[in-house]
Amino acid sequence: MVKDVDLNETFMWKGRRIAWGCEGSGPAVVFCHGTPWSSRLWQPFAEALSSDFTVYLWDMPGYGRSSKEAGHAVDFGAQAEAFTALLTHWGLDRPHVVAHDYGGAVSLRAHLVHDVPLASLLMTDVVAIPPSGSPFFRLVKQHPDVLSQVPPYIHEAVVKAYIGSASHRGLREEDLAALTAPWLGEEGQPAFYRQIAAYDERCLAENEALLDRVDIPVTVLWGTHDTWLPVATGERLAAGIKNATLTLVDQAGHLIHLDAPVTLATELRSWLARVAA
Repeated sequence: MVKDVDLNETFMWKGRRIAWGCEGSGPAVVFCHGTPWSSRLWQPFAEALSSDFTVYLWDMPGYGRSSKEAGHAVDFGAQAEAFTALLTHWGLDRPHVVAHDYGGAVSLRAHLVHDVPLASLLMTDVVAIPPSGSPFFRLVKQHPDVLSQVPPYIHEAVVKAYIGSASHRGLREEDLAALTAPWLGEEGQPAFYRQIAAYDERCLAENEALLDRVDIPVTVLWGTHDTWLPVATGERLAAGIKNATLTLVDQAGHLIHLDAPVTLATELRSWLARVAA
């Protein structure tokens, strides 16, 4: 029976409250989200796999239902450390990891820098190697303090437009509202700009320099209409990893979860059938 994967557990790490949940039985599959997203994007896919796998969802510090304290670092390095600590807390040895966007850099850094053993890695439309960042992302990074002080109604409109641009097919109103909600209010608005300001592309350059050390099965998926991260980036990422496979997903933008959910679910099943047999 497929069950909801509720983020009803809490892991405290260096003063941060990390929301997480797991469900199912079988080989461990851990899902990593990116920015400005949360584990909600992976929820239906984790639920579908929970009949055959033990699936883990978590919100990175500064995202989703995890804490968003102003004084806490939310850069790539901090997130990779948090992920490493969380995997230790779960007691997982060589899990399969699924990553999207920012989660690519976090999972790669945990594996390459913190020596976290993984069984395999599937990355879809990931921020993992340079360059990255949409024009809006770069604008915010240059003026985070100014933009964080705009009136709430302007901020909400900006965030909705930004999130909406990640989809090729266009988002349903309920999906757009759910993806925007964590970034609204007195806590969410400054956190939105803070996580962009913390972005440091040097970490991505470090990842790229270490790609030849990756010796686990790696699958790369990429939406052909991703306007945030071009297909060329996915091609370069796959080419830099020994024996990595690249699959392009037609009619999908950066939000492949919502643009091509059936294709993504099929690819996930196919990948796990190969690597978790």
